[in-house]
Amino acid sequence: MTRITVLDQSDKVNSIDKNGMLELCEKTPEFCRDAIERAENTQIPYKLPQNIIIVGMGGSAIGGDLLKDWLYNRASVTIEVCRDYHLPAYANQESLIIALSYSGETEETLNAFLEAVKRGCLILTLSSGGRLQKFSKKLKIPRIEIPSNLPPRAALAYTFFPLVILMKKLGIIKDIKGEVQDALNILQTVREENALRVPSDRNEAKKIAAKINGTIPIIYGFRRYRAVARRLKCQFNENSKIPSKFEAFSELNHNEVVGWEAPMNLTDAFSLLLLRDPLESPEIKQRIEITKQMISPKVSKILEIQAMGTQELAKMLSTMYIGDFVSIYLALLRGVDPTPTKSIDHLKAELKQQLSLSTRFDEEIEKLM
Repeated sequence: MTRITVLDQSDKVNSIDKNGMLELCEKTPEFCRDAIERAENTQIPYKLPQNIIIVGMGGSAIGGDLLKDWLYNRASVTIEVCRDYHLPAYANQESLIIALSYSGETEETLNAFLEAVKRGCLILTLSSGGRLQKFSKKLKIPRIEIPSNLPPRAALAYTFFPLVILMKKLGIIKDIKGEVQDALNILQTVREENALRVPSDRNEAKKIAAKINGTIPIIYGFRRYRAVARRLKCQFNENSKIPSKFEAFSELNHNEVVGWEAPMNLTDAFSLLLLRDPLESPEIKQRIEITKQMISPKVSKILEIQAMGTQELAKMLSTMYIGDFVSIYLALLRGVDPTPTKSIDHLKAELKQQLSLSTRFDEEIEKLM
């Protein structure tokens, strides 16, 4: 007899998920198509830059991480993600700075944007409003405007796919229509198989959430799944409201693996999620299997998320999307609303009272106009 859980009772789900994070998650394929259309309609007046620096924080930066991993063996220019108040020293007039802040008010991104303007860098901005959008308009900086009123982590479609289209327009990648369509088709499939209406006994995301409930999840990825692992770690933090961490093969075999020599009373609170690919290289597959054997006696559970699709982009995004569902279902099992991020809101409020960075930014940017 199939056990009925809260995840199979829509009324209980709705009573917990008061702000509708699960509904937003299920709209991801539509968000992706809208994001692509917005980016296609944006004029980019730049030629191929010397390097690309994507500036952002939190959920707004993950799109850059995904892009960097996806194009690791394909991009003809260096792509870097900057999570800081300051640009790297090499950023200059030949650098394309993509300032990405969903709200348009992220102080680290605003400060880096200001530095980019001062250095005469090529600049493109993505935001739903705020001062980033305001000053982009005033300075006539190319921008992509994205919809407002979404939690930044639910807006990943709008902070990733515009980057994909931008790479095409710059000539860094070509002939991506089929690859993008494959990814969109796979996202649709993932939703059909993991949506709320699909019962737990046929829903992989619900099964994984139930199995890791009560543990601290650690996510191991590799190569193009490093950013996916980071994304899932952040989703567990923000949606599920639990600690989590991520690492990547094969680097973790040179340090992380030794930590599992700790006694069971320290390690059995953890579960391990492995991100897998049917076409793993022999050397990576061997490392994963040996590591599983070593760690298995020490952790509560070891589970795997298998990539779907035939092309790299689809496989990356399918794994990520399943992880999004898992993090929300885990929140619901824990009886917590996935949407609010009280700790982040508190920190921002405290910083606003104690720092005058916002005032300084306004004053300095006005001088440049």
